[in-house]
Amino acid sequence: MRKEYDFSNGKRGGAVISSTGKTRITIMLDDEVIDFFRARAEALGAGYQTLINTALRAVVADAASQDAEDKPITVATLRKVLREELHTA
Repeated sequence: MRKEYDFSNGKRGGAVISSTGKTRITIMLDDEVIDFFRARAEALGAGYQTLINTALRAVVADAASQDAEDKPITVATLRKVLREELHTA
């Protein structure tokens, strides 16, 4: 170990390793949704947040393919996809 370390270029409270292409947010989800994704993640050996991200990416991809039909992503569409994911277990 060194006697002294130079922290002059350090940033207080910043992430040690930044995640390129990802943003940390706070989101409120129903308990049953979280429970479902946690159980599925444990069974698959993956992270539950990764599975939620994958489900949301599927919604985005579906919406992108429907852009020609001008169908926006709505709360109802998102709920439908999440319910479908909940019932596939």
